Amino acid sequence: MEDTALHLDGSAGPGGKAQSTSPVEHPYAGMWVTADGYIRHALLANGRYDEARGRRRSAYRGRYWIVGDHIEYLDDTGFTADGDFRDGVLYHAGMVLYREAS
Repeated sequence: MEDTALHLDGSAGPGGKAQSTSPVEHPYAGMWVTADGYIRHALLANGRYDEARGRRRSAYRGRYWIVGDHIEYLDDTGFTADGDFRDGVLYHAGMVLYREAS
């Protein structure tokens, strides 16, 4: 597993390391949703995420870093979370999210 994030907006990553200022495409960018469609989690190519819950758009927003198959989140309000990608599924904070078909 690599020790650097794949992309970010130029700020320091979870380990305090400065990251690249230019976005890098990665296989996990895109929309991830729960099976019932209630939670919609957009991983943007610029290192930001935007999570909708039900009819509430942008319920949570912030930055994220991906190291290998692990994702770390820093919400704009300051709380942190993490998750893991396994076999094409995102396991995050007790939720199971699937990539939305494009």
